[in-house]
Amino acid sequence: MFTAITHSQIYVLDQDKALDFYVGKLGLEVNADVDMGFMRWLTVSVPGEPGRQILLEKPGPPAMSEETAQEVRALVTKGAMGGSLIFTTDDCRKTYETLLSRGVEFTDEPTDRPYGIDCGLRDPFGNNIRFTQLKS
Repeated sequence: MFTAITHSQIYVLDQDKALDFYVGKLGLEVNADVDMGFMRWLTVSVPGEPGRQILLEKPGPPAMSEETAQEVRALVTKGAMGGSLIFTTDDCRKTYETLLSRGVEFTDEPTDRPYGIDCGLRDPFGNNIRFTQLKS
């Protein structure tokens, strides 16, 4: 049976802008940036953790028609795609302050929850991102 999840996917509207945000602001690292002719295979991961990659995929052919891609782009922009990324951190408040100083816009400030300290943001395209400092 299965032994790991190696890739997750989110839609982004501009892969260069996604690189600037996910690598430049959030501090992830590029695992692959390959022009496959029919698409750009662009993945990032938490530094030192290449076993779990995020595919930053631009909606469009060959995976979907241009008409469908337009609908997907509109849903991404509204934050209505239903997917999200959730990261863990050792210090939620410090990570929040670091990202705030880099110009990241937050939807939720760090808040105490039953499971730890949690906060939320959106990427430049509308995707929901959260990070949590889990209770020990």
